[in-house]
Amino acid sequence: MKEEIEYALNKFKDAVAALGEGVRAAKDELDKDGVIQRFEFCFELLWKTVKIFVEDKGIECRSPKECLKSAFKVGYIKNEQIFLEMLEDRNKTAHIYNKKESEKIFQKIKSDYFPSMENILRRLETEIKGGTI
Repeated sequence: MKEEIEYALNKFKDAVAALGEGVRAAKDELDKDGVIQRFEFCFELLWKTVKIFVEDKGIECRSPKECLKSAFKVGYIKNEQIFLEMLEDRNKTAHIYNKKESEKIFQKIKSDYFPSMENILRRLETEIKGGTI
């Protein structure tokens, strides 16, 4: 199980790094669209990584929302609302066809979601280094 956790965590770490690179470099609409795509990918890895971590604690979760709520209960997530908004916006991104909504989500990724993903990544890395997994 530890190998699976480390593998998932490394993939999530790489995705967070790529998202951060995109957030910092985005200059135009095309760049921002790329950031939104990186966010979608990063979010998928986030909830699937969290799923592995909470299942290691004996908690079963089947959906992204259920896994995020479980992660909050065990303390991996400090601000549950941000992650639930992240899920909601992730679901919207598949259907965005207007610049205004796209810009709004890009700004939330930059100001709230990316920093929150960095925070949970650090918590999960600490969990592994602490030997509790």
